[in-house]
Amino acid sequence: MGKKMHTSPSIFKFVKQALEIKKNPFPWTKAICAGFCAAIPALIGLLNGNLAYGMQAGIGGFTYLYVFNEPYAQRANKLFWVMVGLSLSVGMGTMLAPYPLVFALMVGVIGAVGTFIFGALKIPGPAAVFFVLCFSMTSGMPINPALAPLRAGLVLLGGLLSWLIGMVGWLYHPHAPEMRAVKKVYSELACFLESIGTKNYNQARHRTVMQMKDTDDILLAGYISWRSKELFKRLILLNNHANTIFMHVMERFSEQSGKLPPEIAAAVRGIVHSIDHKMNTRLNFRLPEEMDDDIYQLFRKIFDADAIMNEPVSKINQEITIFKRPLTTLFGGAFDKNSIVFLSAVRYGAILTIAAIVAYSFDFYRSYWIPLSCAAVMLGSTIMSTLHRAIQRTLGTIIGILAASIILSAKPQGILIVFIIFVLTTLTELYIVRNYALAAMFITPNALLIAESSTHLHKLSIFATARITDVLIGCFIGLLGTYLTGRRSASSRLPHAMAKTIRSQMQYFQVLFSEQSKGFSLEKIPARTKMHTNFDNLKIIYKTALGEFPNNKSALGELWPAIFSMEQLRFHLDACLKMRNRPILPDESLAQILFVFESMASAVENKQTVVRKKVPEIQGFSKIQKEIVDLQNALGEKHINKTETKTIS
Repeated sequence: MGKKMHTSPSIFKFVKQALEIKKNPFPWTKAICAGFCAAIPALIGLLNGNLAYGMQAGIGGFTYLYVFNEPYAQRANKLFWVMVGLSLSVGMGTMLAPYPLVFALMVGVIGAVGTFIFGALKIPGPAAVFFVLCFSMTSGMPINPALAPLRAGLVLLGGLLSWLIGMVGWLYHPHAPEMRAVKKVYSELACFLESIGTKNYNQARHRTVMQMKDTDDILLAGYISWRSKELFKRLILLNNHANTIFMHVMERFSEQSGKLPPEIAAAVRGIVHSIDHKMNTRLNFRLPEEMDDDIYQLFRKIFDADAIMNEPVSKINQEITIFKRPLTTLFGGAFDKNSIVFLSAVRYGAILTIAAIVAYSFDFYRSYWIPLSCAAVMLGSTIMSTLHRAIQRTLGTIIGILAASIILSAKPQGILIVFIIFVLTTLTELYIVRNYALAAMFITPNALLIAESSTHLHKLSIFATARITDVLIGCFIGLLGTYLTGRRSASSRLPHAMAKTIRSQMQYFQVLFSEQSKGFSLEKIPARTKMHTNFDNLKIIYKTALGEFPNNKSALGELWPAIFSMEQLRFHLDACLKMRNRPILPDESLAQILFVFESMASAVENKQTVVRKKVPEIQGFSKIQKEIVDLQNALGEKHINKTETKTIS
């Protein structure tokens, strides 16, 4: 009895979390553009007397759903491959539709490959879902393998329209995403300067480091070696300068320092204001009446940003260095038996294959909704988010199916179909940022309208029941598969992932502060690449472990300070890579620091408490020394094997 009273509110709270409406702003521009991408092909088909072809071309409009706030150089590349992928999915689906077992296996392959590529490249968005949707939809179309080239070509044309609409902004503001990212860096830097001497120091420091990393990634994605404009060079220099200011502050001020004069943060916000006005305004800020030499030097560094924004790039005495990891390295790092990206892709593909085999082995009407629902549910990165997704998908799809049944039973014709597609696509993109259940209410009738507008519904109740049954079966398979294969896989890998990351940081440190540094060109240090790959994998594993069910949240929470220190250490090692005045440490000091790293890694791997050891001084890089000490302290107080203890509810 007591258990029931305890469980009931928990279930209610869980469902409430799944149906929570977020307060994110509506993306009106993206939503309306997505609507046009889906509706214009249908309109062109209608005007040419073949609405069916137009609606098939509209499938290529899903390409636009992969548009996010990335640089246009990256967007052009990404959207091109998405439209090619969607086109190939429809073409292969049309050819394989007569062979249910092969069709089912290919559903799993498409899901696994799409999930792996998007995970390895850390591309946000719907990942493999729309490739699975496009492939699966062909089983609901008239089976005729000879139509494969025609259908694939129509989808490619629809995708090309989406590519053009997605790239329109490049014509009048080619570096808008990069400018937004650099502005965010200086905004976070201003907040960090205000946090010094307050309880918000660590949180603000972490946000600043994370934003600097994100901005680095965005600028790297926007870099084209054969075409680099002056504005883009200024943005790279401004981002590097933000790193310089941050490092200066970290070396001379700390959380124990008193508050800095408010004029400092105001001066940094002046840089944000200048970037907002396309760097056409000079910096103008007020100095405090009294200041010591450290504060004065900080103001000097802030004022140097004015030269970066206004002086000719040729006169600015700063070197532009680009550290870009090749695709082979990114894929190679993700293709590892301990990589959560690789394991997630394999699990996604295997469960999707099972769902497809179930769907096509039994007499389900338009059975493609089973693997499609399974694919959408498994888009959640953890078991908890998968449960949320299942609730959202089920409720949203049931309402969407009822709406689709009413629309299809009314037998809309001509321009009305085009208008309905535009409205449904626009509403999908508007509400996806608020809650997936709301989006599913609109995307479901839209997909059904495209795939089955020619279906003659003899009985509305049979159509709706068949669809709802498919959705429930697909959600159940996705949930069961994720629970059985992924409920404890991440937390069991945490010790190994942490030890691997610590060792790669040790190797990177050795290259930077030993004679070894003379043998490497800055852009090609294997240890640096390995560190980033291992740390990225660690962050994904940690996030996944937090969403496992059951989990030990208190033990996982105790690990966060250690992961936080590793994040800070990664930033400082990368920052000192760009500095030429790095010392070569004496053999004794270097050996002691490497011993500290290896002791931490070994203790973590064997689930033992870390014994604190002395960390020698690193001349001119005291923050690196401090982060190693902090990491030792964080691991010295925790037992890693707690994360594998199951919570008893």
